[in-house]
Amino acid sequence: MLSVRSVAGQVFVLQFVVVVLLIAAAVVTLVLQAQRDSTTDAGRRALAVAEAFAHAPGTAEAMTGADPAAVLQPRAEAIRKGTGVDAVVVFNRQGIRYTHPDPELIGERVIGPVQPGATYTRTLRTSQGLSVVSTVPVIAADGKDVGQVGVGITVEQVHDVVNRQLSLLLGAAVGALALATGGSALVGRRLLRQTRGLGPAEMTRMYEHHDAVLHVVREGVLVLAGDGRLLLVNDEARRLLRLPVDAEERHVGDLGLDASLAELLSSGRVATDEVHLARDRLLAVNVRHTDREGGPGGSVVTLRDTTELRALAGRAEGARTRLRLLYQAGMRIGTTLDLMRTAQELAEVAVPRFADAVTVDLLDPVLRGEEPAGASTRMRRVAGRGTKGDMPLHPVGELPTSVPMTLQGSAMDTGRGVLVADLAAEQRRWTHGPERAARILDHGAHSLITVPLRARGVVLGIANFWRAETPEPFTDEDLSFAEELAARAAVCIDNARRFTREHATAVTLQRSLLPRGLPEQSAVDAAYRYLPAEAGGVGGDWFDVIPLPGTRVAMVVGDVVGHGLHAAATMGRLRTAVHNLSSLDLAPDELLSRLDELVTHIDADEAGEEGGQGVTGATCLYAIYDPASGRAVLARAGHLGPALVRPDGTVDFPDVPASPPLGLGGAEPFETAELRLAEGSLLVLHTDGLIEDRGRDIDLGLGLLRDTLAGHPDRSPDQTCRAVFDALVPARPRDDIALLVARTRLLDPARIAHWEVPSDPAAVAPVRAACGRRLHAWGLEGIAFTTELILSELITNAIRYGAPPITVRLLYDRALICEVADGSSTSPHLRRAATTDEGGRGLFLIARSAQRWGTRYTARGKVIWTEQALHERAADTGGDLGEALLEQWSDEAM
Repeated sequence: MLSVRSVAGQVFVLQFVVVVLLIAAAVVTLVLQAQRDSTTDAGRRALAVAEAFAHAPGTAEAMTGADPAAVLQPRAEAIRKGTGVDAVVVFNRQGIRYTHPDPELIGERVIGPVQPGATYTRTLRTSQGLSVVSTVPVIAADGKDVGQVGVGITVEQVHDVVNRQLSLLLGAAVGALALATGGSALVGRRLLRQTRGLGPAEMTRMYEHHDAVLHVVREGVLVLAGDGRLLLVNDEARRLLRLPVDAEERHVGDLGLDASLAELLSSGRVATDEVHLARDRLLAVNVRHTDREGGPGGSVVTLRDTTELRALAGRAEGARTRLRLLYQAGMRIGTTLDLMRTAQELAEVAVPRFADAVTVDLLDPVLRGEEPAGASTRMRRVAGRGTKGDMPLHPVGELPTSVPMTLQGSAMDTGRGVLVADLAAEQRRWTHGPERAARILDHGAHSLITVPLRARGVVLGIANFWRAETPEPFTDEDLSFAEELAARAAVCIDNARRFTREHATAVTLQRSLLPRGLPEQSAVDAAYRYLPAEAGGVGGDWFDVIPLPGTRVAMVVGDVVGHGLHAAATMGRLRTAVHNLSSLDLAPDELLSRLDELVTHIDADEAGEEGGQGVTGATCLYAIYDPASGRAVLARAGHLGPALVRPDGTVDFPDVPASPPLGLGGAEPFETAELRLAEGSLLVLHTDGLIEDRGRDIDLGLGLLRDTLAGHPDRSPDQTCRAVFDALVPARPRDDIALLVARTRLLDPARIAHWEVPSDPAAVAPVRAACGRRLHAWGLEGIAFTTELILSELITNAIRYGAPPITVRLLYDRALICEVADGSSTSPHLRRAATTDEGGRGLFLIARSAQRWGTRYTARGKVIWTEQALHERAADTGGDLGEALLEQWSDEAM
């Protein structure tokens, strides 16, 4: 709000009063002028009407006629009404009226003096009131004055005209007053903003205060006109620039300033903290325009002496640079848990922003993941970086000599960094070889900082920071920074060391739990690849090839979720469980069911232990292949299905029913898929680490696997493993990868013998005889007696205790396999017969005669099988069997 106490308020009031007075004077003048103009106009109108009536034809004759009033009265009224005047009066020379708007006044004398023969206009009071009357003589044809015509317009009609003009005048006056008031208000408000509502006294005090401040502040102030003239300068600016007393109103180019400073001041461009030389001082110059808010053209310049602060600013900038570098070091060092990479990241952070060359040496035990112990000084260079790659330092991979008397040995002993500001002057401190020292000095190196990499109280190695191209030597502040940088890097290196130790332990454990080779068997030609993860630690992937009775083979791949020792140990437990369960000759779905129960029990047991991790998830694919029939039966628990390469080179992914991972406690049973495989087919089993990766999903990985396998049916399993790894395995796998490739074989039908046996004891002898003939045909006469004995016992037991149908099958492979199948699910048990028992010794004889024997259950019953080594000597066998049989009776019984 505008206050009359402020300068702006007083100016507004003064402007308002002046405007009101001017408008009032203008209104009065306009009113008087309007009245005068209206009266003059009324006189002219009345005169014109009077002259027209006086000179009209018949007017003079009527006035000299017998009854002038009768003739002239109608004419006069018609003229009055037609022209809008108030009265048309015709009278004779004596002033007697012939016409009048009021007929009663006809014949009476007019008011006022009569001037015959004269034409005049005057204002007088008539019978109609104050009127403007114009009188014109009426001249007869003979030139004689016979009377006069007077036309009157009342003053009220004149005032009506004036009043109509007055309303317009008053409206215009009000508008002008409003505009003037608004203009005054705008001027007052702008003045109010400029004066901040201050009164005259306050403005005076403010000016005095600002003037005092202007000359007291320690910052120079210049005010320049738009043409470069100096308008105002304070005392500090005079001192800094050494200006003469008469500097005001002179151009800045004439003040003897430095050329760059004079150019800046005269150019009028905006500047912020630009440093310019003014004789022996460094001034920070700021330039701002004064016309940004409608002010006068020109600029305001401030000057600040930075001569003494320059050195402090340089040190502060160096400190800020080091802090930024430490922050970046925290972000860039330790991005991985790889020792070599972490050491290299330290070198990359420091070069070139802190040093021109950096080398990192680590103690040998650290590289193996071990914690250094004792006073070992054997180190290996693991990282190096320089602005130029030709500095004659030990390359990465060498073993630099670290002698206790050298600088590096001193740093390791004390655990503190060591600074050598001048390498040439202190050569004995930092090197043990003068020739290498000379080459380093010739290269330009002049300053060195050696800092131990110390973490958790243990020295892990040494970091050396060299300066060659940077002219400034290292200082104590640089030494503190290098120690802080090395301390941060040392923690990351120690973390990588610990990870290396755990990773190596896990890899060792995992490799010890995985098969070191594939067992001998004739069902498949198999090859495998296993690759532990490089990121995230060792996982729980495993694979196995397990020979089964009847020339069959089981192939399994599995994966335990997670990484580290726990995953590897869990993998070993599951692999052992699969081996044990496969020895029971279970079908794939039943084996997975029992394995699922085992995982559930493990989870339940470890859940109750403090810190127990349990099995967070495990998957498995189990397949059994029978080369006698070419049939493969598969089941899977949360695992990816296999890939199948046909002999013609086509690739497909068989549909194996999916089941939940192991240990989830699902109520659904595991299901199997049965495949008929032609000889020479490739069955490819793998874990998800082969397919999935950060840059591709499962579908893309399976497509890449299909493309790699397709069109190459002649590859061996080992060649297939190599091709798949080359195509799908990334440079740094994030998960373990297990791959098992098996080429199927078929057993020669000529090496398979099969007989149907009636459920009659008399059928034993014919089958035994047929078996002997087949063994003779195979060239196995040496084991014929033992085989016939085994078959006799097995067939007799099947007839006596089993159920039809009874079949016998001989398989001639790496061993001779005898199988007797019947429809019963009862299983025989080996026991030692009592002395008085007549039976119960058949299985004992079978166990002593065969290398292995066992029972396999089928959907229609069971199979009792035996395996015998080939080419046994009959005499020895018979003697052994006789002795074994005699051992079943005691001497008393004999």
